[in-house]
Amino acid sequence: MFEDEAQAWFEEIDHDAQELAAFPTMAAQLPLRQAALERVLGQHRLDYPSLSAVVGRGGLLHPLSGGTYRVDADVVEELLEARYGQHASNLGAPLAAAVARRADCPAFFVDPVVTDELADVARDSGLPERPRRSLFHALNQRAMALRAADLMGMRYQDLRLVVAHMGGGITVGLHDRGRVVEVNNALDGDGPFAAERSGALPLEALWTAALRHRIDLEEVLRRRISGHGGLVDLMGTNDLRRIPYKGRGGLVRRALALGIAREIGRRAAIVGWPVDALVLTGGLAHDERLMRSVLRHASWVARRHFIFPGEAEMLALAQGALRVLRGKEPALDYARTHA
Repeated sequence: MFEDEAQAWFEEIDHDAQELAAFPTMAAQLPLRQAALERVLGQHRLDYPSLSAVVGRGGLLHPLSGGTYRVDADVVEELLEARYGQHASNLGAPLAAAVARRADCPAFFVDPVVTDELADVARDSGLPERPRRSLFHALNQRAMALRAADLMGMRYQDLRLVVAHMGGGITVGLHDRGRVVEVNNALDGDGPFAAERSGALPLEALWTAALRHRIDLEEVLRRRISGHGGLVDLMGTNDLRRIPYKGRGGLVRRALALGIAREIGRRAAIVGWPVDALVLTGGLAHDERLMRSVLRHASWVARRHFIFPGEAEMLALAQGALRVLRGKEPALDYARTHA
Protein backbone atom coordinates (compact mmCIF):
# COMPACT_ATOMS: atom_id res chain seq x y z
CA MET A 1 0.00 0.00 0.00
CA PHE A 2 1.39 3.36 -1.06
CA GLU A 3 0.33 6.89 -0.24
CA ASP A 4 1.87 8.75 -3.15
CA GLU A 5 5.48 7.44 -3.22
CA ALA A 6 5.55 6.54 0.48
CA GLN A 7 4.96 2.90 1.39
CA ALA A 8 2.27 2.74 4.06
CA TRP A 9 2.52 -1.02 4.65
CA PHE A 10 3.83 -4.18 3.04
CA GLU A 11 2.60 -7.75 3.33
CA GLU A 12 3.89 -10.86 1.60
CA ILE A 13 1.61 -13.87 1.17
CA ASP A 14 3.30 -17.26 0.86
CA HIS A 15 1.58 -20.22 -0.77
CA ASP A 16 2.78 -23.74 -0.05
CA ALA A 17 4.21 -25.48 -3.13
CA GLN A 18 2.19 -28.63 -2.44
CA GLU A 19 -0.98 -26.57 -2.19
CA LEU A 20 -0.32 -24.94 -5.56
CA ALA A 21 0.64 -28.26 -7.18
CA ALA A 22 -2.98 -29.36 -6.92
CA PHE A 23 -3.99 -26.79 -9.55
CA PRO A 24 -3.62 -27.79 -13.22
CA THR A 25 -3.00 -24.20 -14.45
CA MET A 26 -2.04 -20.80 -13.11
CA ALA A 27 -5.54 -19.52 -13.89
CA ALA A 28 -7.03 -22.19 -11.64
CA GLN A 29 -5.11 -20.66 -8.71
CA LEU A 30 -6.87 -17.31 -9.05
CA PRO A 31 -9.70 -17.92 -6.50
CA LEU A 32 -7.20 -19.17 -3.89
CA ARG A 33 -4.89 -16.20 -4.33
CA GLN A 34 -7.74 -13.70 -4.50
CA ALA A 35 -9.21 -15.00 -1.23
CA ALA A 36 -5.80 -14.76 0.46
CA LEU A 37 -5.36 -11.20 -0.84
CA GLU A 38 -8.78 -10.13 0.38
CA ARG A 39 -8.06 -11.58 3.85
CA VAL A 40 -4.90 -9.49 4.13
CA LEU A 41 -6.66 -6.34 2.91
CA GLY A 42 -9.35 -6.98 5.50
CA GLN A 43 -6.75 -7.38 8.26
CA HIS A 44 -5.33 -3.98 7.28
CA ARG A 45 -8.86 -2.52 7.23
CA LEU A 46 -8.47 -1.24 3.72
CA ASP A 47 -10.89 1.56 2.87
CA TYR A 48 -11.64 0.52 -0.71
CA PRO A 49 -13.24 3.84 -1.81
CA SER A 50 -10.02 5.64 -0.79
CA LEU A 51 -8.00 3.91 -3.50
CA SER A 52 -7.04 5.95 -6.56
CA ALA A 53 -5.71 2.94 -8.50
CA VAL A 54 -4.66 -0.70 -8.15
CA VAL A 55 -1.53 -1.97 -9.92
CA GLY A 56 -0.52 -5.55 -10.72
CA ARG A 57 2.53 -7.17 -12.28
CA GLY A 58 2.36 -7.47 -16.06
CA GLY A 59 2.37 -11.06 -17.31
CA LEU A 60 3.05 -12.84 -20.59
CA LEU A 61 1.17 -10.86 -23.25
CA HIS A 62 2.05 -9.94 -26.80
CA PRO A 63 5.14 -7.69 -27.13
CA LEU A 64 4.46 -4.14 -25.96
CA SER A 65 6.18 -0.81 -25.76
CA GLY A 66 6.96 0.27 -22.20
CA GLY A 67 4.52 2.28 -20.15
CA THR A 68 1.48 2.04 -17.89
CA TYR A 69 -1.45 0.06 -19.30
CA ARG A 70 -5.09 -0.19 -18.31
CA VAL A 71 -6.22 -3.65 -17.26
CA ASP A 72 -9.22 -4.43 -19.44
CA ALA A 73 -11.22 -7.53 -20.31
CA ASP A 74 -8.85 -8.48 -23.16
CA VAL A 75 -5.84 -8.35 -20.84
CA VAL A 76 -7.51 -10.53 -18.21
CA GLU A 77 -8.77 -13.02 -20.80
CA GLU A 78 -5.41 -13.47 -22.51
CA LEU A 79 -3.50 -13.83 -19.25
CA LEU A 80 -5.90 -16.40 -17.80
CA GLU A 81 -5.91 -18.34 -21.07
CA ALA A 82 -2.08 -18.26 -20.96
CA ARG A 83 -2.20 -17.42 -24.65
CA TYR A 84 1.48 -16.42 -24.62
CA GLY A 85 2.69 -18.79 -21.89
CA GLN A 86 2.17 -19.87 -18.27
CA HIS A 87 3.72 -17.77 -15.52
CA ALA A 88 2.68 -16.71 -12.02
CA SER A 89 2.87 -13.04 -13.10
CA ASN A 90 -0.16 -13.74 -15.35
CA LEU A 91 -2.29 -13.44 -12.20
CA GLY A 92 -1.10 -9.91 -11.33
CA ALA A 93 -3.46 -7.96 -13.60
CA PRO A 94 -6.55 -10.14 -12.88
CA LEU A 95 -5.99 -9.71 -9.13
CA ALA A 96 -5.59 -5.95 -9.57
CA ALA A 97 -8.82 -5.84 -11.60
CA ALA A 98 -10.72 -7.70 -8.87
CA VAL A 99 -9.65 -5.22 -6.16
CA ALA A 100 -10.25 -2.23 -8.46
CA ARG A 101 -13.84 -3.35 -9.11
CA ARG A 102 -14.57 -3.18 -5.37
CA ALA A 103 -12.84 0.21 -5.12
CA ASP A 104 -14.42 1.60 -8.31
CA CYS A 105 -11.04 2.83 -9.54
CA PRO A 106 -8.76 1.98 -12.49
CA ALA A 107 -6.45 -1.04 -12.56
CA PHE A 108 -3.06 -0.87 -14.28
CA PHE A 109 0.04 -2.90 -15.07
CA VAL A 110 3.42 -1.28 -15.72
CA ASP A 111 6.42 -2.13 -17.94
CA PRO A 112 5.72 -5.87 -18.25
CA VAL A 113 8.44 -8.45 -18.88
CA VAL A 114 7.34 -8.55 -22.55
CA THR A 115 8.28 -4.89 -23.06
CA ASP A 116 9.78 -4.78 -26.54
CA GLU A 117 11.40 -1.61 -27.87
CA LEU A 118 14.23 -3.29 -29.76
CA ALA A 119 15.59 -1.49 -32.77
CA ASP A 120 14.82 -3.41 -35.97
CA VAL A 121 18.50 -4.08 -36.53
CA ALA A 122 18.70 -5.79 -33.13
CA ARG A 123 16.08 -8.43 -33.96
CA ASP A 124 17.93 -10.51 -36.54
CA SER A 125 19.83 -13.57 -35.42
CA GLY A 126 21.84 -15.94 -37.61
CA LEU A 127 18.75 -18.14 -38.01
CA PRO A 128 15.98 -16.29 -39.88
CA GLU A 129 13.28 -18.49 -38.32
CA ARG A 130 14.49 -17.60 -34.81
CA PRO A 131 14.70 -13.80 -34.47
CA ARG A 132 15.81 -12.35 -31.14
CA ARG A 133 12.97 -11.47 -28.79
CA SER A 134 12.79 -8.99 -25.95
CA LEU A 135 12.20 -10.46 -22.47
CA PHE A 136 13.92 -8.70 -19.59
CA HIS A 137 13.54 -7.04 -16.19
CA ALA A 138 11.77 -4.08 -17.76
CA LEU A 139 10.03 -2.83 -14.61
CA ASN A 140 13.11 -2.52 -12.42
CA GLN A 141 15.41 -1.43 -15.26
CA ARG A 142 13.14 1.47 -16.22
CA ALA A 143 12.53 2.47 -12.59
CA MET A 144 16.27 2.61 -11.87
CA ALA A 145 16.96 4.48 -15.10
CA LEU A 146 14.37 7.08 -14.10
CA ARG A 147 15.95 7.29 -10.64
CA ALA A 148 19.40 7.91 -12.16
CA ALA A 149 17.99 10.57 -14.48
CA ASP A 150 16.38 12.33 -11.52
CA LEU A 151 19.68 12.34 -9.59
CA MET A 152 21.41 13.76 -12.67
CA GLY A 153 18.78 16.49 -12.93
CA MET A 154 17.92 15.44 -16.48
CA ARG A 155 15.03 13.87 -18.36
CA TYR A 156 15.18 10.14 -18.97
CA GLN A 157 14.14 10.82 -22.58
CA ASP A 158 17.31 12.90 -23.13
CA LEU A 159 19.82 10.32 -21.89
CA ARG A 160 21.73 7.29 -23.07
CA LEU A 161 22.10 4.80 -20.20
CA VAL A 162 23.30 1.24 -19.79
CA VAL A 163 21.31 -0.52 -17.06
CA ALA A 164 22.36 -3.91 -15.67
CA HIS A 165 19.78 -5.80 -13.61
CA MET A 166 21.62 -8.55 -11.73
CA GLY A 167 19.55 -11.14 -9.89
CA GLY A 168 18.57 -14.74 -10.53
CA GLY A 169 18.96 -13.72 -14.16
CA ILE A 170 21.03 -10.86 -15.57
CA THR A 171 19.76 -8.51 -18.26
CA VAL A 172 21.68 -5.50 -19.53
CA GLY A 173 19.77 -2.90 -21.53
CA LEU A 174 20.73 0.11 -23.61
CA HIS A 175 18.25 2.87 -22.79
CA ASP A 176 18.48 5.33 -25.68
CA ARG A 177 16.36 8.47 -25.31
CA GLY A 178 13.65 6.72 -23.32
CA ARG A 179 13.53 3.39 -25.20
CA VAL A 180 15.31 0.09 -24.48
CA VAL A 181 16.65 -0.49 -27.98
CA GLU A 182 18.97 -3.42 -27.17
CA VAL A 183 18.89 -5.96 -24.34
CA ASN A 184 19.81 -9.59 -23.80
CA ASN A 185 17.13 -12.19 -23.10
CA ALA A 186 18.37 -14.21 -20.14
CA LEU A 187 15.34 -16.51 -20.21
CA ASP A 188 16.42 -17.78 -23.64
CA GLY A 189 20.05 -18.23 -22.57
CA ASP A 190 21.39 -14.96 -23.92
CA GLY A 191 24.03 -12.96 -22.03
CA PRO A 192 26.23 -13.77 -19.01
CA PHE A 193 25.68 -16.64 -16.61
CA ALA A 194 23.87 -15.64 -13.45
CA ALA A 195 22.68 -17.10 -10.17
CA GLU A 196 20.07 -19.30 -11.89
CA ARG A 197 20.86 -18.92 -15.61
CA SER A 198 23.42 -20.70 -17.75
CA GLY A 199 24.00 -17.68 -20.00
CA ALA A 200 25.12 -18.11 -23.60
CA LEU A 201 26.53 -21.57 -24.31
CA PRO A 202 28.94 -22.97 -26.97
CA LEU A 203 26.33 -24.36 -29.34
CA GLU A 204 28.47 -26.85 -31.26
CA ALA A 205 29.81 -28.45 -28.07
CA LEU A 206 26.30 -28.58 -26.61
CA TRP A 207 24.84 -30.19 -29.73
CA THR A 208 27.68 -32.70 -30.03
CA ALA A 209 27.25 -33.76 -26.40
CA ALA A 210 23.52 -34.21 -26.98
CA LEU A 211 24.10 -36.35 -30.08
CA ARG A 212 26.49 -38.55 -28.14
CA HIS A 213 23.92 -38.87 -25.31
CA ARG A 214 26.23 -37.30 -22.76
CA ILE A 215 23.52 -34.78 -21.91
CA ASP A 216 19.75 -34.61 -22.24
CA LEU A 217 19.16 -31.58 -24.47
CA GLU A 218 15.51 -31.34 -23.44
CA GLU A 219 16.58 -31.21 -19.79
CA VAL A 220 19.07 -28.44 -20.60
CA LEU A 221 16.42 -26.40 -22.40
CA ARG A 222 13.72 -27.01 -19.77
CA ARG A 223 15.68 -26.55 -16.54
CA ARG A 224 19.33 -25.68 -16.76
CA ILE A 225 19.29 -22.67 -19.11
CA SER A 226 16.82 -21.02 -16.74
CA GLY A 227 16.50 -22.22 -13.15
CA HIS A 228 19.43 -24.53 -12.44
CA GLY A 229 22.33 -23.13 -14.47
CA GLY A 230 24.92 -20.53 -13.54
CA LEU A 231 25.97 -20.38 -9.88
CA VAL A 232 23.60 -23.23 -9.00
CA ASP A 233 25.45 -25.63 -11.31
CA LEU A 234 28.91 -24.15 -10.80
CA MET A 235 28.86 -23.82 -7.01
CA GLY A 236 25.73 -25.61 -5.80
CA THR A 237 24.00 -22.45 -4.60
CA ASN A 238 22.19 -19.42 -6.01
CA ASP A 239 23.31 -17.33 -3.01
CA LEU A 240 26.43 -15.34 -3.85
CA ARG A 241 27.00 -14.71 -0.13
CA ARG A 242 27.80 -18.42 0.35
CA ILE A 243 30.50 -18.48 -2.33
CA PRO A 244 34.04 -17.97 -0.97
CA TYR A 245 36.46 -15.39 -2.32
CA LYS A 246 39.31 -17.87 -2.71
CA GLY A 247 39.90 -21.02 -4.73
CA ARG A 248 37.17 -22.16 -7.09
CA GLY A 249 34.75 -19.65 -5.58
CA GLY A 250 37.07 -16.75 -6.31
CA LEU A 251 37.45 -17.83 -9.94
CA VAL A 252 33.68 -18.11 -10.40
CA ARG A 253 33.18 -14.69 -8.84
CA ARG A 254 35.70 -13.14 -11.25
CA ALA A 255 34.06 -14.91 -14.19
CA LEU A 256 30.65 -13.58 -13.10
CA ALA A 257 31.97 -10.01 -12.93
CA LEU A 258 33.69 -10.35 -16.30
CA GLY A 259 30.52 -11.68 -17.94
CA ILE A 260 28.49 -8.74 -16.63
CA ALA A 261 31.14 -6.25 -17.77
CA ARG A 262 31.33 -7.91 -21.19
CA GLU A 263 27.57 -7.45 -21.66
CA ILE A 264 27.79 -3.82 -20.50
CA GLY A 265 30.51 -3.17 -23.06
CA ARG A 266 28.40 -4.69 -25.83
CA ARG A 267 25.52 -2.33 -25.06
CA ALA A 268 27.73 0.77 -24.90
CA ALA A 269 29.49 -0.13 -28.15
CA ILE A 270 26.23 0.22 -30.07
CA VAL A 271 25.99 3.98 -29.58
CA GLY A 272 29.61 4.73 -28.76
CA TRP A 273 31.04 5.54 -25.39
CA PRO A 274 30.93 7.20 -23.02
CA VAL A 275 27.19 6.90 -22.43
CA ASP A 276 25.68 9.29 -19.91
CA ALA A 277 25.54 6.77 -17.05
CA LEU A 278 25.95 3.13 -16.09
CA VAL A 279 23.32 1.85 -13.62
CA LEU A 280 23.91 -1.35 -11.62
CA THR A 281 20.90 -2.81 -9.80
CA GLY A 282 19.31 -6.03 -8.57
CA GLY A 283 20.10 -8.39 -5.72
CA LEU A 284 23.73 -8.98 -6.73
CA ALA A 285 24.38 -5.23 -6.47
CA HIS A 286 24.45 -5.71 -2.67
CA ASP A 287 27.84 -7.44 -3.07
CA GLU A 288 30.29 -4.55 -2.93
CA ARG A 289 33.30 -6.62 -4.01
CA LEU A 290 31.44 -7.89 -7.06
CA MET A 291 30.43 -4.35 -7.99
CA ARG A 292 34.01 -3.12 -7.66
CA SER A 293 35.10 -5.92 -9.94
CA VAL A 294 32.42 -5.09 -12.52
CA LEU A 295 33.35 -1.40 -12.46
CA ARG A 296 37.06 -2.23 -12.77
CA HIS A 297 36.24 -3.71 -16.17
CA ALA A 298 33.36 -1.50 -17.28
CA SER A 299 33.36 1.95 -15.63
CA TRP A 300 35.02 3.46 -18.71
CA VAL A 301 31.82 3.06 -20.75
CA ALA A 302 30.00 5.86 -18.90
CA ARG A 303 30.54 9.38 -17.60
CA ARG A 304 28.91 8.44 -14.30
CA HIS A 305 27.81 5.28 -12.55
CA PHE A 306 25.11 4.51 -9.99
CA ILE A 307 24.64 1.42 -7.82
CA PHE A 308 21.07 0.81 -6.63
CA PRO A 309 21.09 -2.54 -4.77
CA GLY A 310 17.99 -4.70 -4.72
CA GLU A 311 14.75 -4.24 -6.56
CA ALA A 312 12.24 -1.44 -6.10
CA GLU A 313 9.52 -3.08 -8.15
CA MET A 314 6.64 -2.32 -5.76
CA LEU A 315 7.60 1.37 -5.81
CA ALA A 316 8.04 1.17 -9.59
CA LEU A 317 4.47 -0.10 -9.95
CA ALA A 318 3.19 2.73 -7.74
CA GLN A 319 5.19 5.32 -9.67
CA GLY A 320 3.84 4.02 -12.99
CA ALA A 321 0.30 4.59 -11.78
CA LEU A 322 1.18 7.98 -10.28
CA ARG A 323 2.63 9.19 -13.59
CA VAL A 324 -0.77 8.52 -15.18
CA LEU A 325 -2.84 9.89 -12.30
CA ARG A 326 -0.76 13.09 -12.28
CA GLY A 327 -1.08 13.55 -16.04
CA LYS A 328 2.61 13.05 -16.81
CA GLU A 329 1.93 10.04 -19.07
CA PRO A 330 -1.19 8.71 -20.78
CA ALA A 331 -2.64 5.37 -19.77
CA LEU A 332 -2.13 2.97 -22.68
CA ASP A 333 -4.69 0.58 -24.16
CA TYR A 334 -3.41 -2.95 -24.61
CA ALA A 335 -5.46 -3.74 -27.71
CA ARG A 336 -4.15 -0.65 -29.50
CA THR A 337 -0.51 -0.93 -28.53
CA HIS A 338 2.12 -3.25 -30.01
CA ALA A 339 5.88 -3.15 -29.95
